[in-house]
Amino acid sequence: MNQATAFPSRRAVLKGIAGTGAWLAIGAPQAQQPSTGGEIVKRTIPGSGERIPVIGLGTYQAFDVGTSSAERTSLKAVLTTLVARGGSVVDSSPMYGRAEGVIGDLAAELELRASLFLATKVWTSGREAGIRQMENSFRLMRTQTMDLMQIHNLLDWRTHTATLQAWKSQGRVRYIGITHYHAGAYDELQKLMRTRAYDFVQLNYSIAEREAERSVLPLAQELGMAVIANRPFAQANLFARVRGKTLPDWARDFDCNSWAQFFLKYIVSHPALTCAIPATSKPEHMVDDMQAGYGRLPDERQRRDMVEIMESI
Repeated sequence: MNQATAFPSRRAVLKGIAGTGAWLAIGAPQAQQPSTGGEIVKRTIPGSGERIPVIGLGTYQAFDVGTSSAERTSLKAVLTTLVARGGSVVDSSPMYGRAEGVIGDLAAELELRASLFLATKVWTSGREAGIRQMENSFRLMRTQTMDLMQIHNLLDWRTHTATLQAWKSQGRVRYIGITHYHAGAYDELQKLMRTRAYDFVQLNYSIAEREAERSVLPLAQELGMAVIANRPFAQANLFARVRGKTLPDWARDFDCNSWAQFFLKYIVSHPALTCAIPATSKPEHMVDDMQAGYGRLPDERQRRDMVEIMESI
């Protein structure tokens, strides 16, 4: 494989964007399509047939900010860019500090709620405690209906599943999910997946953490469950690995022009994947991430080449 210089790094590509303020124009609502044209790739939620964009937004740490304009200005641009570039999924949690409230405030201020697919989680024990926590999430995110409520790390899943199934029948939540961030939980995840009580499973998956390919992802396809990938950059470790490296020239073959897009296109090219949720507080990074949802995706041979090059670094 030829690793000759083909594209600049994420930092180099985005330095000019951020430096000129050009992201404001790129992320504006009227700029609906990136330079490659076409529409963002969408995947079907098997349980309903609804289609959602393959690139969404995570909020861990990035949206845990205060109320000042200085702290929130860039986050407004991030949300605006997400929607302008065809995205909709925003994933949060009560464990992410102030993130749920920030999302709710900004979505209301920017009048974006109708354009967003809001997902959050419950992570506590006991029926009443779970209800209180989830009701607070509704309040903070300023929504009457939660698109996706997930049982985080499977904590007290029996109790919360019963509550959420009742709420789904009442229309309070549209989808129910289960989550985990570590491959050590995959056996338990698969047991719960086989109950067919859930619409979504969220788990760690990246080109650096591929364990899910052996078990959870095939099972999700078999059962007809949507899959959200968290930790798409392996907690930024992937960027550390490629610092100073250039993309292979064959990345052009699947419309890839940054390492972030390389990592995200690997994830969403897996047929079981529904959405990846990179977290960012930087609008220029949101532009870059969203571009991964456009154009061609790598085929199986190209995916093997992508793994090979990362293992060689």
